[in-house]
Amino acid sequence: MKAPTLSGLFGRKQDASPPPDIEAAALRSDRFRLAREGDWQRLDTIVTAMEKNRLRRLTDDDVLALPALYRTTASSLAVARETSLDSATIAYLESLVQRAWFQVYGPRQGFVRWLGGFLGGGLSRAIREIWPEILVALAVMAAGVATGWLLVSGDQDWYFSLVPSQFADTRVPGASRAVLMESLSTADSAGGLSGFAAYLFQNNASVSILAFALGFAFGIPTLMILLKEMATLGAMLWLFSTRGLTLDFAAWLSVHGTTELFAILLAGAAGLHVGRSMAFPGGRSIMAAAAESGRRAAIVMAGVVMMLIVAALLEGFARQLVGDTLERLAIGGSMLVIWCAYFFAFRRVPPGAER
Repeated sequence: MKAPTLSGLFGRKQDASPPPDIEAAALRSDRFRLAREGDWQRLDTIVTAMEKNRLRRLTDDDVLALPALYRTTASSLAVARETSLDSATIAYLESLVQRAWFQVYGPRQGFVRWLGGFLGGGLSRAIREIWPEILVALAVMAAGVATGWLLVSGDQDWYFSLVPSQFADTRVPGASRAVLMESLSTADSAGGLSGFAAYLFQNNASVSILAFALGFAFGIPTLMILLKEMATLGAMLWLFSTRGLTLDFAAWLSVHGTTELFAILLAGAAGLHVGRSMAFPGGRSIMAAAAESGRRAAIVMAGVVMMLIVAALLEGFARQLVGDTLERLAIGGSMLVIWCAYFFAFRRVPPGAER
């Protein structure tokens, strides 16, 4: 026999309906979702296609609408959290906004693809875009060489002020031709030269990074560093010229110098580029101008590091093992031609770059 229910005891049947506040909240959530669900679904479709590398399925309108759809969905998420809508809607929006943010603002390529774009046109394009600063830096470096030469030729005491002590060992004013020629000789083997190459890379990298980093002070410290470094070269060039070893010294230096000095030139030009943009921002704010030039200069500095690694290997191995003057000139000249051709003649536009 079936037991009587509570409603049967009172002679009437009651409906099991939800409380009014829960029903109102559910209705509000449904209306909110239905009003915006079309945009959410479209954003979800675009993001899914991008995540699966199916970009050809997207139209131009889809790509152009992506940022606006992302902002609209992010706004919907904020409203959903503020009004305490149902947890399922909030969880869905959180996941969708996170995925969309990655496609709009996050990195969209791996290291290998980035490296391909960097070496395949990105670096050379960035260097060509700072050509005015390259010309200024080149003029200052040439003036530095001339200044060092003139100072030492007028007073030999300047030599010890301009040339670091590690270079002024036997290569000092008054040294004989034989002593200076010995300093240009080769090593007996490659043993131990890897450590020497690492030291040279560290030394040259510090100069280049300093020349770049001080560019924010309107480029003035950068110009002073370039002038000082080249004055050292001018002093040493004068020393070897006094014993008729100008060509031998130039050949000895060219093996690594065409790469190393080129790297220092680009580092100085990158620093000047940042400094010039801050001094003359045009219609932009100083911060906006510095940010734009900084991104371009960062690409150049990545190339500078690459060049300094090559220069350290050439200086630590090729220069120490190749003793013939013509062979040294051939190596240095070939490297200069390669760098110039790559930076200025190679004009491939990397994928995704503005033309």
